[in-house]
Amino acid sequence: MLLETIKGNNLAKIVITLFIGFTIWWLILQFFFPPASDSAKLYGSLYGIIALLGGIWSISVAGKWGGTKSVMGKSILLFGFGLIAQEFGQVIYSYYNYILKLDPPPYPSIGDIGFFGSIPLYIIGVIYLAKASGVKIGLKSFASKIQAALIPLSMLVLGYYLFLRDYEFDWTSPLTIFLDFGYPLGQAIYVSLAILTYLLSKRFLGGIMKGRILIILFALVIQFISDYMFLYQTIHESWYVGGINDYVYMSAYFVMTLALLQLNTVALRLRE
Repeated sequence: MLLETIKGNNLAKIVITLFIGFTIWWLILQFFFPPASDSAKLYGSLYGIIALLGGIWSISVAGKWGGTKSVMGKSILLFGFGLIAQEFGQVIYSYYNYILKLDPPPYPSIGDIGFFGSIPLYIIGVIYLAKASGVKIGLKSFASKIQAALIPLSMLVLGYYLFLRDYEFDWTSPLTIFLDFGYPLGQAIYVSLAILTYLLSKRFLGGIMKGRILIILFALVIQFISDYMFLYQTIHESWYVGGINDYVYMSAYFVMTLALLQLNTVALRLRE
């Protein structure tokens, strides 16, 4: 599936080359440079190019599916805009790190407009993906209703256990409280919806989309983990530019970009 995408898509080859290059760079930083070095700040400023490219390419991929005239096209565009929103956040945080020399960067900041803004974009994108996959029909069964209830509940319980159980409220900063709860809860929603879409989509386009939805789900899970990690490290004052959290973010952008590019391959196959 992915091999088919890579073999026939030069854009996929570009993003894989970038991912390998940034991975090698990140490994060099871990072994040969101190935390938050100038090289690490440069790394933190540049790897978001993967998200930017994925967002731009999504416009072309969505066009193959009918663009805004189709449910699938809207879903692809929303995932792409989510990547662009993430890159906006990365640019703002890079400004704090690389130009203003603030490490860690302030939280909340203008960059959170992009980071938090990607959450509703991903949620609506998954909803459109579910509609395109015929999930609404599957929800009529009792088993599907149980899944619809248990999966979001499980994600919320997991989020609370991992991040919010020892939370100390500082009512002098209500925006921080909103984001601290909004990030994990919002992400639990889009991951839960993506899991449901994967479980309940059976015959969409003869079943060829099942694996594609799984890759999108995988990308959303990595995004979920990266944001949790950022919040956790920020609260515990252990975050630094160029660390493991930046690498997880870069991986999330890479997988989502590949997930969108593979949908281009599906569209071309359907035209044959």
